[in-house]
Amino acid sequence: MGTSAEEVYAAFLEKVKRTIYVDNLSPQVTEPVVRTAFNQFGYVKSVQFISIYLESKNAPQAALVEMENPKQASSIITEMGSYPFMILGMPRPIRASAARLEMFDDRPRKPGRKILCRWLDPKEPEFQVAKKLKCAVRKHAAETLAMLEVNLEQRAEEEKLASQQSETLLAQYKKYDLLQAVFEDGSAKRLGRHYEMPVADA
Repeated sequence: MGTSAEEVYAAFLEKVKRTIYVDNLSPQVTEPVVRTAFNQFGYVKSVQFISIYLESKNAPQAALVEMENPKQASSIITEMGSYPFMILGMPRPIRASAARLEMFDDRPRKPGRKILCRWLDPKEPEFQVAKKLKCAVRKHAAETLAMLEVNLEQRAEEEKLASQQSETLLAQYKKYDLLQAVFEDGSAKRLGRHYEMPVADA
């Protein structure tokens, strides 16, 4: 027996309740990174990045993170509202809020709801509403472009920090390899005998 439209929509509403919306993510953040970061709060069921078509590929990302239950989702929102939460060590604290129905591209149609399309006459009240929405979209696009310019400095800082972290990690590996080589070729023991200091095996 197939699943009814009411059951599908009810299941979708439950999914929304256990999903959080996170934004201000670094462009370098991937799905496995998000899963690892939020698994410390519970169990991540799915991660869906939201496409932001008005912004460049280097702009902050947003994602829908579905947790195992609403309690875990609520806990994350409360925790991140009280303390800054960063991923990949970037100087970009991410934000979390409850997901909303309209954020899901795959949301099912509400049972009993019909969508009608028609041309509006300028004299109709709905025409003014549509006109305001059109103006709001244009305003949002302009604000987005302005925010992109503001974020240039922040992205440059992130790239610099990522480069510094990579260089530091590489330097640590080199130190480890050098110390390992000193123990393996016997140099450490010879120096220990010379300075009368005991040297343990590596």
